[in-house]
Amino acid sequence: MKKIAVVLAATISACPIVAHADIKVGVTISASGPAASLGIPERNAIALAPKEMNGEPVSYIVLDDASDPTIARRNIERLVTQDGVDIVIGSSTSPASLAMVEVAGQTKTPMISLGASRAIIFPMNENKKWAFKTPFNDATQAGATVKDMLARGYKTVATFAFNDAYGEGWVQEFKPLAEAAGLKFVAEEKFNPKDTSVTAQALKVVAARPDAVLIVASGTPGALPQIALTQRGYQGQVYQTTGVVNGEFLKIGGKAVEGLLIAGNPISVASELPQEHPAQAEAAKFAKAYNERHGGGSVSAFAGYAQDALLLLEGALPKAMESARPGTPEFRAALRDAIEKSDGVQTTSGPVTMSPEDHNGYTSDAPIMIRVKNGAFSIAQ
Repeated sequence: MKKIAVVLAATISACPIVAHADIKVGVTISASGPAASLGIPERNAIALAPKEMNGEPVSYIVLDDASDPTIARRNIERLVTQDGVDIVIGSSTSPASLAMVEVAGQTKTPMISLGASRAIIFPMNENKKWAFKTPFNDATQAGATVKDMLARGYKTVATFAFNDAYGEGWVQEFKPLAEAAGLKFVAEEKFNPKDTSVTAQALKVVAARPDAVLIVASGTPGALPQIALTQRGYQGQVYQTTGVVNGEFLKIGGKAVEGLLIAGNPISVASELPQEHPAQAEAAKFAKAYNERHGGGSVSAFAGYAQDALLLLEGALPKAMESARPGTPEFRAALRDAIEKSDGVQTTSGPVTMSPEDHNGYTSDAPIMIRVKNGAFSIAQ
């Protein structure tokens, strides 16, 4: 690891620093592999990105990490050392984003992750000070999920989670909150993103007869455990996370995911948001642009995450460019500082106010409860 850091540093120092006007944005997302249903809408959102910000031309270099953390790390190394980007957006998942943080810190390049795990930005250290993220923290979503479970009178709960950093991080945030609120855990099962069967785990969950089951997964693999539970007669309430809020998940899940509840992002129900909702203006504007390009109703939370990263970048540029020009280490540092000072930046998920301790910037009431109703995502009643 130290050897890699030395190579990176040597590569950077060997490149002449030339001030130029172009702002270069590197992007690594999961446009293929298990998380493709996340990465494809994110790539589509980047395709809509402005070619000019703050009066300066902006160029984008988009790479596919195939849902593989090792490739995600390789991509950020390339984007920084070979392409000389000023900022990196990505990756789509928490495991891939976590693999990138060290490189961002070592090369002093700001990155805006599209992954949900709070571990990407917390606890703060010298590497994570260069990392930011647009999805709600898993802790924020977990709190909203527990609150909804209590409001509906549930007493017992089971978890059915990815056996990776995303699943483990979510359960670590959710379980203490749920237990403190009086919820009793009766089963805790895991599965892998590439599994083709989860029958054994589903049977254990059904046998435990929980009032509610929280499935923690991302992309279309999240449909597998819910289908398995339905086939085995589970009659309780199923919750999932924002990791599955996309059209491909609904297609694969079909009737099995009807009634599902998620503490999600406003962009997912943009057409139903009341005018007074703090995210309504940006969510509606982006949803309109995205749907016009990619088809009605195709906008998703993941497209929104990428758009929010662009909004944070655009909001930070005026301040960053007061002290440095793109293409320099000074500009990357100034950009990092400006993003960290984001104050009320309007995004598709609501206003963002960051600080040195908080590189996400959303309040605990930012998530909105969403239900799958008639094969579509709607505001839960």
